[in-house]
Amino acid sequence: MKNTNLQYDEAIAGCQQIFLKKTKDYGTAWRVLRIISVVDQIFIKALRIRNLQDLPTQKVEDDIPSEFKGIVNYALIGLMQLQLGEPQVEELGLNRVEEMYAQQVAFAKDTMVNKNHDYGEAWRDMSQQSFADLILMKLLRIKQILLNDGKTLISEGIDANFTDIVNYAVFALILIDEGKHSAI
Repeated sequence: MKNTNLQYDEAIAGCQQIFLKKTKDYGTAWRVLRIISVVDQIFIKALRIRNLQDLPTQKVEDDIPSEFKGIVNYALIGLMQLQLGEPQVEELGLNRVEEMYAQQVAFAKDTMVNKNHDYGEAWRDMSQQSFADLILMKLLRIKQILLNDGKTLISEGIDANFTDIVNYAVFALILIDEGKHSAI
């Protein structure tokens, strides 16, 4: 079995390649998105994964791995938007976007490494359905935090939830790549 750190990097590399190509195609149009809009984009993808897991047939070409990659990229957009502040019409240079993407990935990976230490890579025994459900739960938590004007009494903030979403989606991609989860 491959090393988790290497597998993580490989999964992220696939997501980053898509992200950078789309940035070349569309620029940083995502800068106009408010956090709730980022949440809704991830919500749509997570619900689609959940539906595909339960439906006997699929009518749209994008498969489950592409949806998990989209979730990774939108969650990283959420983290970048939190870092940048108020959404606006703003074109960021490709180099800056690459740096910000790498910075958020490094933070998510550090979080993963620390949690893997404490949890013993329990995610390796989880179902793909659980990853989709946990991502949906994290999104509902973010929505509630937004309703509370971004404040929490005892819970993690929006950034921690986006970070967990990145990691759950990467774990799903790793297990798909290993053949332990379905790609259809």
